[in-house]
Amino acid sequence: MEENKSLHQQLLEAGVHFGHQRKKWNPKMLPYIFTEKNGIHIIDLNRTIEGLQEAAAGLKQIAKSGKKIMFVATKKQAKEIVSEAAAKVNMPFVTERWLGGMLTNFQTIRKSVKKMQSIDKMLTDGTLDSVTKKERLTLTRSRDKMDKVLGGIAQMGRTPAALFIVDISHEHIALAESKRLGITTFAMVDTNSDPTKVDFAVPSNDDATKSIAIITNYLTAAIMEGLEERAQNKEAEAEETEIEIEERDTLHINEEDDKVEGNKKATTGNRRGGNTAGGGAGARKPGSGAPRK
Repeated sequence: MEENKSLHQQLLEAGVHFGHQRKKWNPKMLPYIFTEKNGIHIIDLNRTIEGLQEAAAGLKQIAKSGKKIMFVATKKQAKEIVSEAAAKVNMPFVTERWLGGMLTNFQTIRKSVKKMQSIDKMLTDGTLDSVTKKERLTLTRSRDKMDKVLGGIAQMGRTPAALFIVDISHEHIALAESKRLGITTFAMVDTNSDPTKVDFAVPSNDDATKSIAIITNYLTAAIMEGLEERAQNKEAEAEETEIEIEERDTLHINEEDDKVEGNKKATTGNRRGGNTAGGGAGARKPGSGAPRK
């Protein structure tokens, strides 16, 4: 309860409860609106905390399973915050411009990424030393341009399992592509957006820097916990495997020892049995001798 009060206070101080003007509101946000003040809707922070905790639990589980979560925020006030948060948990992100087909036409996007990586390799291994200065400059500019848009997804080998979006109205193309592919969506949803379009909606102010920072950092912490638990589980599994191998080896050695011991006993028994049989054959049975005269 104390934790909820503390979080409630932090959200209040960050201005998470401030929505848009009444004339811009989306009626589907009604369950999340507490009141109206000076023509501006005020978001119910209790509903924000509920959505935040549900989203955090979902993201933690996805991270624990080893799947990727893409961060999407191309708004000026969210770019730096989101890119830093994504880098902290080693997740892909898009903060410059969403290219149409980034998810639905992922193979083509991967070709562009490979081209960028190929130019990087050429710049480092000295392949471009023999070309003219103008050609080198052209390739460098092309590489920088691609890195600006694709740099955040350079290490993403396949489509992510989930998307975290800041402002679904602004990122409607990313949202549409993710829904088409059945990708789970988590998002900050303001009073001018439709919360039913995402799987996990966090009703909150998606325009203020402080508000974006506190929500993003809270969810990033949950992802971090999921990754740490995954690492701990892997270590535990590795230890269990080592113990099983040791026990199996020990059991195998004991079985071999028992087998050798059994063979020795069988050999000794056979020798003793042979000696007894020989002695019995040479002994004279009672009444078997020649008759007395």
